[in-house]
Amino acid sequence: MFRFIAKRFLEMIPVLFVIATLTFFMVRLAPGGPFTTEKSIPPEIQKKLEAFYGLNKPLYEQYLDYMGNLLKGDLGPSFKYATWSVNELIWSAFPVSLELGCYGLAIALILGLGAGIVASLRQNSAVDHISMSLAMLGICVPTFVMGPLLVLIFGLGLGWVNASGDRILPSLTLGGFYAAYIARLARGGMLEILNQDFIRTARAKGASPKRVILKHALKGGLLPVVSFLGPAVADIITGSFVVETIFQVPGLGRFFVTAAFNRDYTMVLGTVLFYAVLIILLNLVVDVVQVWLNPRLRFE
Repeated sequence: MFRFIAKRFLEMIPVLFVIATLTFFMVRLAPGGPFTTEKSIPPEIQKKLEAFYGLNKPLYEQYLDYMGNLLKGDLGPSFKYATWSVNELIWSAFPVSLELGCYGLAIALILGLGAGIVASLRQNSAVDHISMSLAMLGICVPTFVMGPLLVLIFGLGLGWVNASGDRILPSLTLGGFYAAYIARLARGGMLEILNQDFIRTARAKGASPKRVILKHALKGGLLPVVSFLGPAVADIITGSFVVETIFQVPGLGRFFVTAAFNRDYTMVLGTVLFYAVLIILLNLVVDVVQVWLNPRLRFE
């Protein structure tokens, strides 16, 4: 396991280098700049701002300076929030996204696993058809549609929750979307395992249905769900850009959207790299869990 984890960390270095390089040049090639506003800035002030942030240097020098600071763990100052660094903004916004993501992940796992396991045990019944139809509906309806619908129904129509500043509706929007995927994956994985020979053997030996499911079927039946949870957990925990914008949640996703509109180069770069590291680490955890769940897999 140690060699496996060490190899993954070594592989992460060139991946992050490529991501940082591509993102750096892509944001610089986009039209506009961090100081391009509707109200024109006097040329002398704009020159001073560009000199202060190093934007008056040739592009390759800016790239080398940024990569040098990146090696030290410094993501640079924010162009939008002059008194804040990108490191400070990320660590101030990430706990909000983490809180929202944990709520969304709990909803996704409870609804998704519950619906998928019950549907697999009641194959081709009304419960199976209804739960899978709802799961398909959840997959087809994107979050930028589901969010306003929940606000319209439960916030403005029924008045049960606060449409802005509340954590219930954004958590349901995030969790419901991923619960649909988890439900279908859990159903497929459980159906495949329940038809295996060792399950029939356990039943023939007199094992109770509860023991067959909990001890023998769940461990292998949830493997597809575990594989899916790597990138899914990263998306949920960091928060959805759209969801945080719709519900006015001051999380990391909302900062990223604001940075993109304001051409805040360093904030965009820092957020992309933070997401990349998080996804790589979560995928590593998923791979370790998969080996634990499936003895046929080995770290080698």
